[in-house]
Amino acid sequence: MRKTIKYINSMELTYSMATTISISNDMKQKLKNLGRTGDSYEDVIRRMYEVTRKNILLAYLYDTSDSVPIDEAIAQAREKWQK
Repeated sequence: MRKTIKYINSMELTYSMATTISISNDMKQKLKNLGRTGDSYEDVIRRMYEVTRKNILLAYLYDTSDSVPIDEAIAQAREKWQK
């Protein structure tokens, strides 16, 4: 069984709001190791979120699983629209 510790971070929005999340000591240390001097846990998580969001978008944009090579697409078009 993993022991968890609760941490409170304030969100910097137009209004002040705080929440509590539970993470293991191991995860706390990992987040701490990702941070820079002076970073809060929210700073680290926010950067991780932004990087992940960008990676998801890039994966979507560069997904070729349903793509057809251009030569094949031209051949299909010529076959479909013969004169």
